[in-house]
Amino acid sequence: MTDQRNSNTSIDPVKLDRLAEVAVKVGLGLRPGQDLLLTAPAIALPLVRRIAVHAYKAGAGIVTPILSDEEMTLARYRYGQDNSFDRAANWLYEGMAKAFSDNTARLAIVGDNPMLLSGEDPSKVARASKANSMAYQPALEKIVNFDTNWNIIAYPSPSWAKQVFPNDSEDVAIGKLADAIFAASRVDREDAISNWASHNAVLRERTNWLNGQRFRALQYSGPGTDLTIGLADGHEWEGGASSAKNGISCNANIPTEEVFTTPHCRRVYGHVVSSKPLSYQGTLIDNIAVRFEDGRIVDAKASRGAEVLNKVLDTDEGARRLGEVALVPHSSPISQSGLLFYNTLFDENAASHIALGQCYSKCFVNGAQLTPQQIAAQGGNQSLIHIDWMIGSAETDIDGILADGSKVPVFRKGEWAK
Repeated sequence: MTDQRNSNTSIDPVKLDRLAEVAVKVGLGLRPGQDLLLTAPAIALPLVRRIAVHAYKAGAGIVTPILSDEEMTLARYRYGQDNSFDRAANWLYEGMAKAFSDNTARLAIVGDNPMLLSGEDPSKVARASKANSMAYQPALEKIVNFDTNWNIIAYPSPSWAKQVFPNDSEDVAIGKLADAIFAASRVDREDAISNWASHNAVLRERTNWLNGQRFRALQYSGPGTDLTIGLADGHEWEGGASSAKNGISCNANIPTEEVFTTPHCRRVYGHVVSSKPLSYQGTLIDNIAVRFEDGRIVDAKASRGAEVLNKVLDTDEGARRLGEVALVPHSSPISQSGLLFYNTLFDENAASHIALGQCYSKCFVNGAQLTPQQIAAQGGNQSLIHIDWMIGSAETDIDGILADGSKVPVFRKGEWAK
């Protein structure tokens, strides 16, 4: 039996099932006998159930879901004790870290209203976020270091759909967002798994070329932008499917259009402006403009959400430095959709972007063997946060700078130069 309260006729059940199958087989590459830890909004229960079916068909050991609820989240902000916002469920994240150490796969379904906390006390939002980030560190380290195979996908909740399509009725908005998610996730066709294999092959060609160049830095130019991003010593480009330390090939993000690596956190210079708004914990931060000196943001402005931006930058020492640089062509399907999803999983795949905060140890040659101290010495950044924001557009040019100072065109007018 199905729970009709958690089904929606605007969502194509065939494509929803296909998304679940792709998440298990392509996103996770789940192995027989492997356990799965799954987090999701309660409204996404139809997708959670389909994932459980495909996971068990693939031989999963135990599938453990952890569900969240928007109304319960709001109840905390409206009625919770003030001192509770400086705490988080450490025991839960410690358990998750242990699960990942024991080779449990990780799947996250996103879909909550991106503006859910827009009406709540911003100081409480910031405090709770910091406490949660600190508590999550043991588990997050297992994820960013790719100790286990993990994946993120999305479900079209009503509250999210109405943010993206505010002028449509709820049912129509849900249907439109569902179609956009299915198209971006490449499950709007019957041969979704083989299509993902082809897509991964294209991304692998890009990373192979970039790794062969061994660029010392990337130089960005465009409206409001003159930025040089040094690349970490021994950096390695990644994109599409990659192998976790447990030997399993996974696609961490579905959708994905990016190739990415680790910048040198002390070798970023110049200024850059955002090309798309950043939705962060209920605040839309727009027209971000920052200036870097010696890798650190020394000046930051925004036409909207500036207060939240500066609170983020003050999270810790690493929050003002870069942990990721990613290349995405302007012609990417998500960019061409013309939609602002208010969700980084999608919006980061619409434009080249950078990320404030924590780097990925995966993006180093022999990264699995490097200690945190070695990663830091090679230019890798450390922070409680990892926040992507978009800087690429149809007017962006990017050059790779070689060790001898010569330049190689990488992007011209927002597209790959070769």
